[in-house]
Amino acid sequence: MKLYTKTIPQILPDWVTAVTKSTDLFEIEINDEHPSFQSLLEELTTEIEPGTIGVKARDFCSRLGFEMSNSNLSQLLEQAQTLISLIAWHSDYKQLLETGYQPDLNIADAQTALTYLQWELEQNRETSD
Repeated sequence: MKLYTKTIPQILPDWVTAVTKSTDLFEIEINDEHPSFQSLLEELTTEIEPGTIGVKARDFCSRLGFEMSNSNLSQLLEQAQTLISLIAWHSDYKQLLETGYQPDLNIADAQTALTYLQWELEQNRETSD
């Protein structure tokens, strides 16, 4: 399981690995099969809303000393577009395409969806000004 946070503590549990740090985010990889992780999940499990049982990301990150990114949606869209572009140009992705990988939706579809969302945000911003 992966998680993206703004900050991390200097000492991480043995089931957490800091993978990369980009401009504003740490990519954290969690061994979700580790018994200590499973124990923490059981401890933090709560009713999120009526009929929905789970763990709130805020509670999980708070317990571990992670600070979640509170980027605005435009910043998140920009980061997502960057990541999608990196995927599109990645040699492993290109190799998959060359060996016959044909998803129902592709990288261009994802980029288009994010572009439409960005346009909608900009349009709403203009009408509220």
